[in-house]
Amino acid sequence: MSYDPENIFAKILRGEIPSFKVYEDAATYCFMDIMPRSDGHCLVIPKTPCRNILDATPEQLSACMATVQKVSNACMKAFGADGISLQQFSEAAGGQEVFHLHFHIHPRHAGLAMRAPGKMGDMDVIKGHAEAISAEL
Repeated sequence: MSYDPENIFAKILRGEIPSFKVYEDAATYCFMDIMPRSDGHCLVIPKTPCRNILDATPEQLSACMATVQKVSNACMKAFGADGISLQQFSEAAGGQEVFHLHFHIHPRHAGLAMRAPGKMGDMDVIKGHAEAISAEL
């Protein structure tokens, strides 16, 4: 399978679609999921084309994981979380819906289940969550 430069995350990287930025460096971009399954649910993506973990370079994976760790620690503080769930889906059969490598970060609290997928969140709340995480970075 080849990389589609018209996927929604590529459009976010090009500034064609708005996003709530949490963190950015030379190799990665972190932004809020607009259908959050947990408070603080955000995504880390490489800035370079990559379909998923199956075609990622070691450099893309290393950069993404460094950002995942940095943002996860900020999420723990920002939300007083008890832990983090990290998700990555590759190919349709693996649950992938957007075909640009991405890692979901979910701040978690003991005894509280994640919300069901596919429900649009409140944009003002999501913006506030982005600001809370960014403030901890």
